Amino acid sequence: MARLVQQPLVMACEGWDSYRLLDSGAGRKWEAFGPHAFIRPEPQAMWQPRIADWRAAGEFIPGSDEDGGGRWQFEERLPEHGWGLAWNEVRFTARPTPFRHLQFFPDMAPVWEWMRAQLEGMDAAETMNLFGYTGLGSLALSRYGKVTHVDASKKSVAQARENAALSGMEDRPIRWLTDDAAKFTAREVRRGRRYDGIILDPPKFGRGPEGEVWRLEEHLPGLVKDCARLLDSESRFLFLTVYAVRMSSLAIAGLLEEALGHLPGVIEHGDLAVREEGVGGRLLPTAIFARWSQP
Repeated sequence: MARLVQQPLVMACEGWDSYRLLDSGAGRKWEAFGPHAFIRPEPQAMWQPRIADWRAAGEFIPGSDEDGGGRWQFEERLPEHGWGLAWNEVRFTARPTPFRHLQFFPDMAPVWEWMRAQLEGMDAAETMNLFGYTGLGSLALSRYGKVTHVDASKKSVAQARENAALSGMEDRPIRWLTDDAAKFTAREVRRGRRYDGIILDPPKFGRGPEGEVWRLEEHLPGLVKDCARLLDSESRFLFLTVYAVRMSSLAIAGLLEEALGHLPGVIEHGDLAVREEGVGGRLLPTAIFARWSQP
């Protein structure tokens, strides 16, 4: 029986050459994505900045409602097609998007490291990345075997393929699928498939390629149950992240306990965070997570 650890954990991104959190505060964060700095909204930065003068290539100005919207305001001319960054052997393109992101989530770096540690010693693993976005997690996992990458956005899947080419990994055994994550997972259950690891990063709200509606609080429990049916006592992990939702990591850990409690291993939960650079850098929380794993 999987054991639920009630004490929460923090998985902190410490930054690397391609990404640094320079400062945060007053509801904003100041970040360096390689050679370019940006300012983005961050409601959880409730403290005051430590640096007075934030100079940036662009700032995202949020809309008037809390559910999204807004626009970029640029102070510098940026490369039209973005610029190259890297995480270990994974190479990718960064550029500002209308959704305030820059085509990857740097706070996921410790998650990629953790998943790799769970698969250490394997060379024929089968893993699945649901809501896979631009594919960095899929490329990180492909070192250990086959990966099924699923995202509803054709544009994101195309960018993921481009990132694979940039990384010299276009021949890796990755299935790039434009599909509704919940529907695809249900089909995999009916096919009797199994996986060694699953990562899912569902949005609060979204639409599938055929207009399917996704609402996290409504649809996540069913998706997690189907994911559990694709895992067995030989599987290594399931990792779930949730952004922009007012709930506790203990709540999604309870969801995993219900779905995966029949398997051996441990269920943990907590916060993803990014640490400001410099001595005494503060931890800025970005998301909650719950994970199941076994040796």
